[in-house]
Amino acid sequence: MSKLTEKEYDFVIIGSGLGGLACAYILASEGHSVVVLEKNHQIGGHLQVYSRDKTIFDTGVHYVGSLNEGENLYQFFKYFGILDNLKLKRMDDERFDVIRFQDGMEYDYAQGYDAFEKKLISYFPEEEQAIKTYCVKIKEVCSKFPLYNLRIGGDSYQMDEQLLTLNAYDYIASITSNERLQNVLGGSNLLYAGVKEMTPFYVHALIMNSYLSGAYKFIDGGSQIAIQMSRGIRIFGGAIYKHKKVISANYDENGSIVSIALENGEIVRGKQFISNVHPAVTIDIFGEDRFMNVYRNRIKNLPNSISTFLVHLSFHENSFEYLNYNIYQHHIDNVWDGIDYEEETWPQTYFVCTPYISRNKKFAESMSIMTYMKSSETDKWAHTAKTVSEPGERDLEYDLFKKEKEEKVLRKIEEVFPGIRSKIKAVHSATPLTFRDYIGNRDGSLYGVLQNSNAPTRTQINTKTRVPNLYLTGQNISMHGILGVTVSAFVTCFAFVDKEKLIEKVINA
Repeated sequence: MSKLTEKEYDFVIIGSGLGGLACAYILASEGHSVVVLEKNHQIGGHLQVYSRDKTIFDTGVHYVGSLNEGENLYQFFKYFGILDNLKLKRMDDERFDVIRFQDGMEYDYAQGYDAFEKKLISYFPEEEQAIKTYCVKIKEVCSKFPLYNLRIGGDSYQMDEQLLTLNAYDYIASITSNERLQNVLGGSNLLYAGVKEMTPFYVHALIMNSYLSGAYKFIDGGSQIAIQMSRGIRIFGGAIYKHKKVISANYDENGSIVSIALENGEIVRGKQFISNVHPAVTIDIFGEDRFMNVYRNRIKNLPNSISTFLVHLSFHENSFEYLNYNIYQHHIDNVWDGIDYEEETWPQTYFVCTPYISRNKKFAESMSIMTYMKSSETDKWAHTAKTVSEPGERDLEYDLFKKEKEEKVLRKIEEVFPGIRSKIKAVHSATPLTFRDYIGNRDGSLYGVLQNSNAPTRTQINTKTRVPNLYLTGQNISMHGILGVTVSAFVTCFAFVDKEKLIEKVINA
């Protein structure tokens, strides 16, 4: 009998994304026996990195917010004991994000509300009142989310009912008739795959507030979060196992899970189970018959946010200067329309960043370009799987498809950086299938379940399931992103830990 199978754990956590790791840390630090099971070769979910041409590339996390001293994520990272060990690069105070349009006009986002307002007013002096109203509204909305302010708010940890139906696009349009300002304010909506008719304003507000409260890049990649978290988990006696794919569960006569079965035949016993994989995939793993028809059908029919095509460029040595800001490039006037792209004009909108590598502070070793891609574009290869753990193959047609898409992206990026081709050493890319295989959802969605201001309660997913000892965590529970997923882990753990005492520990970390 292996170490993994020889005992019954207090908590068995499926998936080592940030949500799973955060739950594991919280519960292990409270004295519980915890094991985390990861199907892939690398822990971390969206925190994973990979190396090509001796260059490090992030798969999902390219920058992070709320890291000014005393801000919420700063305190969460203090609580986890990882803040002092993270290698961070503060982004430019005057322009951490740049919203850029086809006409070449650029609009900078500055860090901090005062600087942000001042910068925008310099572009739109006649819209001063609208810009100030917008900032006040963001602060007001964020104040209604207790956990984002390190408070406990009765039974509602995340949402104020009155805010759920406020639409992001509609609200921004209501405070100004200046269409360019509307598009500048919504210009970073790739951060949440914004849909004009559906995205709630609170999603926009929480994310904007986060980056205005301290925007940083991870030096040498975001995987350091997962590495540091895993060290803390092990210090408290927790265990993490890779290459452990969960395929089914075993139940007692009362309908509680007693153990889970792994693809390799191992059985892992536990008292409580937490799934950090997509709720629809969780239902598949734990058995459709264990969930009510209404719940099962709702979860399985919830639309996910769109997926992505991610292009990584590696540069010849000292050929492209490092950019300490990101660019949101829009080749269309309305920044919300890029998600409904036409193949002939794709990509219409995309995110550009240069990772910060410690060995070369002046020049960038690489560039990442992230744009929208519908998972339907790769449906013909959906039956295939390819990861380090499952080294399957895809055909020549798939390789040609990727090359064609890479070329389209390169043509666009040349418009932003003329002459960039001569500086490129190699090109790599990832499709929705890559994200599907590594993250463990059905369609490669980057941000999970699509929030809907028209039917907000339909997209709210409780951490507790009908199975008595099965709970959920991750980006589908609270919000996506480093901060959102961290909050979701605390919400999940409130079922097992005194919530007031736990938040007090975060505040006093």
